[in-house]
Amino acid sequence: MGENARTGPEAGALGEVVDGVYAWVQPDGTWWVNNAGAVAGDDGLLVVDTCATATRTRRFLGALASATAGAPVRWAVNTHQHGDHTYGNSLLPDSTVLIGQNGMREALDTDPLFENPPPVWEPVPNWGDVTRRLPSVTFDHALTLHLGGGRRVDLHHPGYTAHTVGDVLAWLPRERVLFTGDLIFHGLTPLLLMGSLDGALRSLEWVRSFAPDHVVPGHGPVMPGSELDAVLAVHERYYRFVLAAADEALRKGHTPLEAARDIDLGEFGAWADAERIVMNLHRAQADRAGVPMDLARALADAVEWNGGPMPTTL
Repeated sequence: MGENARTGPEAGALGEVVDGVYAWVQPDGTWWVNNAGAVAGDDGLLVVDTCATATRTRRFLGALASATAGAPVRWAVNTHQHGDHTYGNSLLPDSTVLIGQNGMREALDTDPLFENPPPVWEPVPNWGDVTRRLPSVTFDHALTLHLGGGRRVDLHHPGYTAHTVGDVLAWLPRERVLFTGDLIFHGLTPLLLMGSLDGALRSLEWVRSFAPDHVVPGHGPVMPGSELDAVLAVHERYYRFVLAAADEALRKGHTPLEAARDIDLGEFGAWADAERIVMNLHRAQADRAGVPMDLARALADAVEWNGGPMPTTL
């Protein structure tokens, strides 16, 4: 089987987590290849995230229509502003009410990658025939949606910057299903380029507090709740590893790229997208020093550390 067959748009699959709750999982979960999902009520669907490209989003929405006999998409929510979860928004029906956290909407509105993706990925991303679509309904900390048939979905923001400024969890309290967005990268390197290492670390206990039976992460396989503690524990080890490396680099006067070159990734070396260590160090060092982070420099340094652009399977 060819690489594209394993990781390209046709590799995505829709699974039913519990009755009427769906996860769209796209292997292999690396750059721009996200998970999404949906919740069915008697009166229509709530979609959780779209995808990076028109092709991937159409495959997701088509699979969802087939599984639900064409149920209308009445609502959609974005778990954060990153393009792999939002650029397909414009392919939702015009009648769909799109929801996001206040900070997420602002960040998507000013996202510089939509029109001008830099050449740090190979091939350079082509999103297809999509346009920037922002949420029409926003909230600060929490919002509850009541779908037909008594199905309830609670949307929660942690109250601080973690993966991004506007992270949202979608929680089904009766079914005990948790959509985490990119607060969880299951089996691959987390990315904190536009977030906070301290906030991401803080968010782990918050995610754990829901005690879900089923977890749909932003990237990687769906997992039973019994695996969540182990997954959160490895996230914690990675975040503390990055923070310790950033503190040591600042003490020595090293740049994030110099620090990354000196690092033995150890247990994290087998994760996909290992070059994110450079970006995460940029984030951590900037936050520790109390200075703005240079996004362009962070991306360029990741390419240099990687020995070339990061591969994509769009």
